[in-house]
Amino acid sequence: MPDAFHLRHRVSFSADTAQETLRQLPESAGVLALRGADETTQPYLTKAANLRRRAARLLAPAEGQTRRLNLRDRVAFVEWTTAGSDFESLLCLYQATAAFFSLPEARKRLKLFVPYTVRFVAENAFPRVYVTNRLAKNALNETYGPFPSRAAAERYADAMLDLFKLRRCWEELEPYPEHPGCVYGEMKKCLAPCQQRCTPEEYADESTRVRAFLETDGQSLLSTVAQERDDASAAMEFERAAELHARWQKVKSAADLAPELVTALPRLRAVLLQPCGEGEVTVFLVHGGCLTGPEIFATRDIRAARAQEETGSSLFAQPLTLQPVALEGESEAAGPEDRLRDLLQRLQKRAKTPADMALLGDHLALLKRWYYRPEKSRTGRIFFADKDWPWRRMLNGAAALGNRVVTAPETIA
Repeated sequence: MPDAFHLRHRVSFSADTAQETLRQLPESAGVLALRGADETTQPYLTKAANLRRRAARLLAPAEGQTRRLNLRDRVAFVEWTTAGSDFESLLCLYQATAAFFSLPEARKRLKLFVPYTVRFVAENAFPRVYVTNRLAKNALNETYGPFPSRAAAERYADAMLDLFKLRRCWEELEPYPEHPGCVYGEMKKCLAPCQQRCTPEEYADESTRVRAFLETDGQSLLSTVAQERDDASAAMEFERAAELHARWQKVKSAADLAPELVTALPRLRAVLLQPCGEGEVTVFLVHGGCLTGPEIFATRDIRAARAQEETGSSLFAQPLTLQPVALEGESEAAGPEDRLRDLLQRLQKRAKTPADMALLGDHLALLKRWYYRPEKSRTGRIFFADKDWPWRRMLNGAAALGNRVVTAPETIA
């Protein structure tokens, strides 16, 4: 929780020993806090690609008249936490700002906005679908996202509704035959429950199909249309089969408008891997849209095993990977997959079902900001859970990230 967050390192600072103090700071990315002698005052917080360089700029003696911020005479303590990636730095800065200031202040400083989602209003007598950026605790199971923008969410909702005859109006309906209706009813794109042109059961069946489309990422309708197309083709009704194939393509285009990240928020589960030091990665768990972590995962043994497989030799190609093996009994050293399973179990024990909708919105905003970056400039890997975690792909991804040459991290705008 943000109120329990603490920066890992802390040293005293004075102008007389500034150089010695600065030499203790690492030349790596992380979050920096400069505090005065009064512990009750608010600190200066920032994230940096190089902690020592940023601290030196803020604490170096002022030279002549300059407008550069200088805190040399106001700082009594320097605190910092290192991070292996800009995503970890951003999450750490969010937690530090929430702890030292407040969650609303952290939200304001980091410019975090609740992502847009598509909501299915099931409690209404005549269910409908609409786009929103408000999270309601009692409607999370019917809320699908996060989308990169409002326009993207609206494109998906419009394309999906074009496949069905669900109402698009927002009013609380009190149907009667003389209701003026709307243009969608005139175009036969709505069952027009407002004018009682359908029974409640017929509208309920249509809304069930829409809900199934959202729950299955479009697969419910795709499989139905594909089966009808194949049956028509087998019956040599080729014109009918061609029409159904065109409809299948339309359904597929609508389903593809939802990125892989989009799902019902309580089912949003993923493992996020970020680079750390040489031979290590940091692991985050996304559980119900909330972030838990990081945990450090060593990848050296994965790299050694892969190198041995590629060279075909475990002695001459990789002599440093040899380890003593007991002559009797089983080896006590856990393999990479076992270590990763244990790590995820620890994260899952720490993960909690989101209860604070504002906190959930912040975590979704942080995840969205990273995920929807261009893939070429997005550092790290994400893996989604199906029935089980993709263990082999996760290990390969961890090995690839752990083998990287760590440079100054990218900036998440």
